[in-house]
Amino acid sequence: MTPPTRAELITHLVRTGIAGHVDTPRQNNLRHYRRLVQGDPYHRFGLTFSQDWSFSEVLSLMNKRCGVVDDEEHVWGIDTIDPDLTVDALEGVADRFALAAERRERVMFATGHPLKLRETYRAWKDALAARGCPVVTAAAGFRYELDTERPPNGRIVEWRGGVAIVTDGHTPRHSHHPFAMRAILDDLSSRGEPWPQLVIADHGFAGAAAESGVPTVGFADCNDPALFLAEHEGKVLVTVPLDDGYETEDYVPLRDYVLARAGLM
Repeated sequence: MTPPTRAELITHLVRTGIAGHVDTPRQNNLRHYRRLVQGDPYHRFGLTFSQDWSFSEVLSLMNKRCGVVDDEEHVWGIDTIDPDLTVDALEGVADRFALAAERRERVMFATGHPLKLRETYRAWKDALAARGCPVVTAAAGFRYELDTERPPNGRIVEWRGGVAIVTDGHTPRHSHHPFAMRAILDDLSSRGEPWPQLVIADHGFAGAAAESGVPTVGFADCNDPALFLAEHEGKVLVTVPLDDGYETEDYVPLRDYVLARAGLM
């Protein structure tokens, strides 16, 4: 399959709603920004910040790095992700992949969106592995309990296609929490094995890796400001703004654009 040009990719992003006018509603965005400012750990993804962010500062940064509307009076309805910012960030990811392939770095992939983004990550993982990058895995079977979500409350770390996810023992589960990545890094340390030199992840997987000092590229929706703040503060290398709730096939042009720019196709 021929990878899209930048213009073709932007058209695809806007047509699908991955960027442009997105399905994530404005009121949800603003609610999440306030909860992060209030210190809600669910929205901080395991990250700490060097400054106390105000709501207005978070909104301003999300306008700059994601493309949401920079107007506090716009409180309901449609919000936006700037597709040019999405593609700029994807190009940053591709350039980092090219460097990883050149250096044959140890890489790790993990997602809190096991039904949406895992196959995209898996394709990138396969491409880097084919260029000699060791794929790091650890802590398979690690279990933790949550008291803030509907039963079943247990979560188990699993690796599917070389990509870390969490399940409830049967079903893959959406996850914001940092606990799985913390366990993965702790398990590597306890066994005397080196940490990855590059993590590709989202949600708490990305946040916990970045907080631990691992070079990390992340993917985040416009209602999840934590990784964008961490990028601004220098903890995350690149954060890609995109609506993360679409079907696997909708991300194929995005996937192939990165692979082509990185020289991995």
